[in-house]
Amino acid sequence: MFQELRRPRAFYARLFRLTGPIALQNLITFSLGLIDTFMVSRLGNTPMAAVTTANVPVFLLISLVFGIQSGLGILASQYWGKGDTESISRAIGVASFIGTGLSLLLAVALWLWPVAIMDLLSNEHELSVLGAPYLQIIGFSYVFNMLSSIYVSVQRSVENPNFGMKLFGFSTVLNTGLNYLLIYGKLGFPMLGIRGAAIATLCARIAEFAVCLVYALRSKKLPLCIKALCHPGWEMVRRFIKYSWPVLLNEVAWGLGNSMLTVVLGYTVISVDFLAAYAVTGNLGRLFLVVCFGLGAATAVMVGKAIGEGQSQEEVMSLSHCLLQFTVVLGSAIAALALVLVPLVFQPYIFPLFKLYGRPAAIATALAVTSFASIPLHAYSISAVTGVLRSGGDVGWAAALDLLPQWLFALPLTALFALVLGDGSNYWWVAAAIQGESLLKVPLCMLRCRKPVWIHDVTIPEGKEP
Repeated sequence: MFQELRRPRAFYARLFRLTGPIALQNLITFSLGLIDTFMVSRLGNTPMAAVTTANVPVFLLISLVFGIQSGLGILASQYWGKGDTESISRAIGVASFIGTGLSLLLAVALWLWPVAIMDLLSNEHELSVLGAPYLQIIGFSYVFNMLSSIYVSVQRSVENPNFGMKLFGFSTVLNTGLNYLLIYGKLGFPMLGIRGAAIATLCARIAEFAVCLVYALRSKKLPLCIKALCHPGWEMVRRFIKYSWPVLLNEVAWGLGNSMLTVVLGYTVISVDFLAAYAVTGNLGRLFLVVCFGLGAATAVMVGKAIGEGQSQEEVMSLSHCLLQFTVVLGSAIAALALVLVPLVFQPYIFPLFKLYGRPAAIATALAVTSFASIPLHAYSISAVTGVLRSGGDVGWAAALDLLPQWLFALPLTALFALVLGDGSNYWWVAAAIQGESLLKVPLCMLRCRKPVWIHDVTIPEGKEP
């Protein structure tokens, strides 16, 4: 079954050189979310629930950033395989114009109508009032994060994942330090609570962007062509829209679906308990998936470069099958470790640290166990959708396979158990329903990836495709 895994040692050395820094970058990024949650949790469960609710529209901004980043990566990895750095600069220009415009538009909306937006997400108006100042400020941080993430994505696509790891490591340390000073009012700084967490994030994102700008202007591996960057041309705009727009819509719709899960929990009869538990376990779950996200990103780079280099369909298929099989094996090992840690570490130490006791702790246990048990399924679908299908230019099918199980199965099932049949005691069924999408996504992705219909060279001009 796993015969494709028989590869030279150099192959896995290259895979780990790509995966390691990306996984560490994701670990750093997701750790920041856990640190924020921990620091806000010291203020009480209600402030933590308010921030969790405020992060629903913020998650859409994150999805927008990831969508632009992923769409750009499709083009950049294949152009890198051809050695065409000028076209990479053109793609960066298009991504920057579109990404900045969209993120700025959403940030302005969050600034103008924070309470009204949050009232749509929960049945607790107190949470809306408490979280509004956070929401107003945090939106603008993602304008700067958009630009830095675009450049990190390109550096990753040209096989320089270390840059993103170092950049986000720096910004996380800065953000954590500013959190300590501004949330609690230490060393003479004002005690701003939730608002302080948002200001800290904004300052860290501005510093992040400044580092990217200096590095980009001095990079020798990928020298920017300023003329191509500022005037990318309509051909590149059309190419970017063709291959990136479905990815962008995919990520935004997926982010909206994921946010809707939080909205559903926000309307349960025990919404504060559910939201507090979901805030903690959601961040813990993402920490265990960092290696899987790293493998997915490494898969996109390796498969995209192979297509750009002109390797045969048989070689590309063999490569993709090897990478998909490897991510399942590794995902299974991570799942086993995570499940063992639930009774040994999380229940006795981590949950109390976040002030989760009694029913909130029981809900957190249910969410953690079902999430960790699903890691092998998540690992496969991440590499299949974001790694194989997208890097092969099969963006339409990737979007369909990513969204349909979520919107047509997981969301309705969660709403059924949480709102229609929910009385506060069936949280195990709610937790299982949240993970339901992977049960459909994995077999559908396997059917699509088994044949070379997903392989497309996205660098070929329109009208010249074979």
